[in-house]
Amino acid sequence: MATVLITGCSVGIGYETALAFARAGHTVAATMRSPQRSPALAEQAAGEKLPITVFTMDVDSDASVASGIAGIVQALGPVDVLVNNAGIERSGTIEEMPLAEFRAVMETNYFGVIRCLQAVLPSMRQRRSGSIINLASVSGHIAATPLAPYAASKFALEALSEALAQEVRQFDIHVAIVEPGIIDTAMARRIATAGPPSAYRGQHRFAAMFTAILTAPVPPSLVADKVLEIAESGTWQLRHPVGPDSEPFLAWRRAMSDEDWVGWGALSDDEWYDRVKADFGIDARPAAAGK
Repeated sequence: MATVLITGCSVGIGYETALAFARAGHTVAATMRSPQRSPALAEQAAGEKLPITVFTMDVDSDASVASGIAGIVQALGPVDVLVNNAGIERSGTIEEMPLAEFRAVMETNYFGVIRCLQAVLPSMRQRRSGSIINLASVSGHIAATPLAPYAASKFALEALSEALAQEVRQFDIHVAIVEPGIIDTAMARRIATAGPPSAYRGQHRFAAMFTAILTAPVPPSLVADKVLEIAESGTWQLRHPVGPDSEPFLAWRRAMSDEDWVGWGALSDDEWYDRVKADFGIDARPAAAGK
């Protein structure tokens, strides 16, 4: 059995991934920024008598990551599997989004991963074993308004992971990228809530599409099960789409030229909703906007 460090475990995919690994018999270090504000995982673990220990760690902080991982290693031993799950999103247009919001997303979703990697890699390299699983997204291949800040961070994470896989293969360290589609998480629910009025169309349209997709919600446990499967299988496969809409979304984008993709984003509302229904069978048009 492995010692598994998972970031961002207060809710959603991280929460379910911690439970999945522990129920399979692995020792789990579940990290979150404020455990006192998110006691559910510790309570669930205690109720099921699962090998989960919750640690305080903020991936945005050099000092927090260094002290947090040092404490984990002291308490549980070397990390065998690192699951970089912690992530945030911001939804809005590039013109209207404050620069600080772009920085916040990159700090957590990209630099936070690097901090954790640099903390665990020396031991993995010396032991010539280990597994690193990075939670990216279909947004790591599909850039669409109003999710530019999030997509930029996931594009960056995809590139980082691909380079990392090349670096560490010689030390028998596995690297995998998990690419979920739209999963029923608090993040997806926030995107499904339209923002303030804007001169740009994208935010209310994506909110409507997310709302429509979430009427048949895909639970975060589906992603957790995939992460567990990757870690236990020893696969060298780099990318792993997960969820019923993940591969269709990726194939849809690959089928379009860049110019077609830009044109899709610039369609009128009526044309856009018609295309989403034609391409995916999703009737995302809000009732009030019906013809």
